[in-house]
Amino acid sequence: MNTASGVSCIGIIMDGNRRWARAQGKQVFEGHAEGYQRLQDVLRWTREAGIPHVVAYAFSAENWQRSEEEVGYLMKLFRSILEKETKRMVGERVRVRFVGDRSRFSADLQTMMADMEAATAEAYEVTLHLLMSYGGRAEIVAAANVLLEEEATIASEEAFARNLWSYPMPDPDLIIRTGGERRLSGFLPWQSVYSELFFIDAFWPDFSREAFDAILAEFAARERRHGK
Repeated sequence: MNTASGVSCIGIIMDGNRRWARAQGKQVFEGHAEGYQRLQDVLRWTREAGIPHVVAYAFSAENWQRSEEEVGYLMKLFRSILEKETKRMVGERVRVRFVGDRSRFSADLQTMMADMEAATAEAYEVTLHLLMSYGGRAEIVAAANVLLEEEATIASEEAFARNLWSYPMPDPDLIIRTGGERRLSGFLPWQSVYSELFFIDAFWPDFSREAFDAILAEFAARERRHGK
């Protein structure tokens, strides 16, 4: 799908919420709450730019190893979003998909995730793919195991991709990582092979519309040959 910006899918590694909070003299949980608000801003910017897909790395498989207090807060924030945000997502025509290992969440959260997906299924001006309990290697292993269980052979890359958690999400045209790190940290290793990468020093809660627009402008100026 061609859009005015030339971008069909944007990937975001939302890094720096905790460091932002500490720099502001705030509690860590306030950084996560502010980070969610920034994601809402980005959804608005992408809609205005005509970009139909956003993939946000919200909670990695490794994040389960954080302190019990922080994981507990993140689950509380997630539950609040599931309980309160569905109506607004529908009103703003945002379809929500959850991508990752859902089995690690409590049964009621799994039910709430499915309910939000069903409620927003027709609100498709923008699709938000939220990576939750996601690890790129785990996704690839899970897809391989599905094929093994079916005793199927991998006839093509497309056949394999149909068994990924993210399917049918398009591959991201560009990936933004905030927070100053220069790595992907397990973010969509299969899907990102031809993504343009943008690393931003600002913490995620400080990510601005100006930075967003500058990235789209630079993306438009890059020559993407895909090995040709």
